Amino acid sequence: MHHNREKSGGGLRRFSFRIRVRTLVVALFCTVGLPLLSTAQEPPPDKEYFDIVKSIDLLGEVYREVSKNYVDPINASEFMYAGIDGMLRTLDPYTVFLNEEDAGELDEQTSGQYVGVGITIASLDGMFFVTSVTEGHSAAKAGIKVGDSIVAINNKETRKTLPEEVRGEIKGPAGSRVTLQLERKGVPFFTVVLVREDVRVNTVSYSGIIDGIGYIEMKSFGTHSAVELREALQALIKQAQERRIALKGVILDLRNNPGGLLNAAVDVASVFLNQGSKVVSLQGRLPEMTKSYLTEERPLASELPLALLINAHSASASEIVSGVVQDLDRGVVIGERSFGKGLVQSVVRISYDSSVKLTIAKYYTPSGRLIQKEVKPMSSSRKVLSRDRGDTSSQSFFTKGGRKVYGGGGISPDIEMSEPAGSFYLTELRRKGMLFLFATEFCSAYPIKPPLPLEPLQLLASFNDFLTKRKFVYIPDTERRFNDLKESIKRAEPEISESRLKSFDVIQQDLDRLKNREIAREDSDVAKSLEVEIFRHYNSQLARGAELNNDKVVKKAVEVLSDRAKYSSILQPAVPVN
Repeated sequence: MHHNREKSGGGLRRFSFRIRVRTLVVALFCTVGLPLLSTAQEPPPDKEYFDIVKSIDLLGEVYREVSKNYVDPINASEFMYAGIDGMLRTLDPYTVFLNEEDAGELDEQTSGQYVGVGITIASLDGMFFVTSVTEGHSAAKAGIKVGDSIVAINNKETRKTLPEEVRGEIKGPAGSRVTLQLERKGVPFFTVVLVREDVRVNTVSYSGIIDGIGYIEMKSFGTHSAVELREALQALIKQAQERRIALKGVILDLRNNPGGLLNAAVDVASVFLNQGSKVVSLQGRLPEMTKSYLTEERPLASELPLALLINAHSASASEIVSGVVQDLDRGVVIGERSFGKGLVQSVVRISYDSSVKLTIAKYYTPSGRLIQKEVKPMSSSRKVLSRDRGDTSSQSFFTKGGRKVYGGGGISPDIEMSEPAGSFYLTELRRKGMLFLFATEFCSAYPIKPPLPLEPLQLLASFNDFLTKRKFVYIPDTERRFNDLKESIKRAEPEISESRLKSFDVIQQDLDRLKNREIAREDSDVAKSLEVEIFRHYNSQLARGAELNNDKVVKKAVEVLSDRAKYSSILQPAVPVN
């Protein structure tokens, strides 16, 4: 969760390391305005300040002596960055040092906006493929499609180039031009000249109506998320009116949503909560970091039955929204226990265009639950933190309507449903890019989208031929371990007996039979995944709709929202038994 705070400064000039760091500490206390609290557990301010200056002197001396006299040459900048990283690692996973490039990437993530041409790319077999195209921007206007491979950028070949270098070549100042040479199966090489521009990525990735229930998927919490959510919900309400159906409820899907801006979480919650509702409380070491956030906007759907979907990868802002919806009994939370990231970071600008992303507070739901799942810092013989972090998993709290909920990190859903684990075979197909590459060839052969649904047996037959042509070999984990064991035995027994070799062959035959059965069991899921990937090449919205047809968690949410009695019973407190 990010809470931005910037510190302005004048021109930069060179200082000795010790003076520069000491100056930085004084600036943090005086300019940024972070007063120290004096408590029974903390030393008085004067002593703490002395300890800080003393520690900086020691750090500077160690750095200087090692840099000058270590047996091998040292990269002075990287050595300092490594020291800063190691120091911060003793605190929590989210307090980190950011150089200029890292800070820029963070700004892109939290704003949902970047300067580029409107594509995402992925590396497969040493080639770079376009995996998505943002409508309305220069790449889409130039006719670039999902599945196109980028052969060169500004006449520089991309093969054997690192992904971050390719992305860096595509990005640049707004208004500047970049030339891409592309390849599309069945089409000669072609060149496009694109103008870089501000690209805004909508955090609402999909919306639609499923059996009379509105469905909205949100992938992050950025500057415009609340506006985008309101627009999506208004469009669904209008769509329902045009179809002359009553919208029975709405699903907000926050699965795999890692969070984002704190204010965005409050504004998103305001879409469903009454104006003035308490959303989240912050408690920090400093007085100004202890505060509560209330909704300020009027709700768009305060009475519409609501289901929130979360999983183990829903974090931070996702947990604020699902936590307040649960605590105020505003809706039903379905899925898996969330990640448990309840720390607030502030980005503090420091010298040389660098920043520190610093944890400044923890956040609590309206019932008082701490969302942070406490993790032990990196093991160290030195006790850096002055307080032990206690276990809150046994603590119970109560929602507005009297339902009992528990702490311990993350949000525990009202209806627990684990997402099905993907098979090893299907996972390997995805990892090697086989589904994507097959879909690319399929769409080249059929430029116009064929009638749906696709015939699964024909699709699988074509896919198996494709795998043979690509020389794809699936090696299950059991077979891999057997191969390792076989090699170990051969090394230990160079003159291995004929009977032992035959026993290897028998085991291999059994493993082959098991592998073929596993692949056959996965035929249905592979066919569905192929169909979705093919749809995605034609139209990403069409693909997401096809995925939702097979989503058990979404089906459960539709079932609950369609049954008012069941929905209401979940939000009622359990009746105590005498």
